[in-house]
Amino acid sequence: MLSALEVFTTVVVGVMVGVEFAVAFVMNRILGALPDDASQTGHSHGGRMLGAIMPVWYIASLVLAGIWAVAGRHHHGTGLVVTAAALLILSVIMSVLLLVPINNRNKAWTPGNRPADWKEQLNRWNRWHYARVAVIIAAFASLVAALV
Repeated sequence: MLSALEVFTTVVVGVMVGVEFAVAFVMNRILGALPDDASQTGHSHGGRMLGAIMPVWYIASLVLAGIWAVAGRHHHGTGLVVTAAALLILSVIMSVLLLVPINNRNKAWTPGNRPADWKEQLNRWNRWHYARVAVIIAAFASLVAALV
């Protein structure tokens, strides 16, 4: 049963990493290449869509890592799982304090009501997002290392 939990947790976190990596290095570049109105509308729609699912995914990943750490506390690799859980906690804190406030503003913007500094705010979100992606990649790598 523990093996199934380990694999399931690793897959859930790994897919989350893939989505966030794609947002950072694929979607944001595609949206950034569009004209301003289309770019801003795309970012706003993405903020609403991903803003609804990603909090659940982050918390579920953290809970799964926590369960793995407790269930496998007497097994090899538990320190790595605890490290991954700590990194996932950091990613949630970063999200709540740094990224969500910008996203909450962004998802309400339209070409008619966006602030003059909307690009600067999105650039700030992107910089924090890159840091968060690095954190969750480290969490994922810790989980993978705990498996071997």
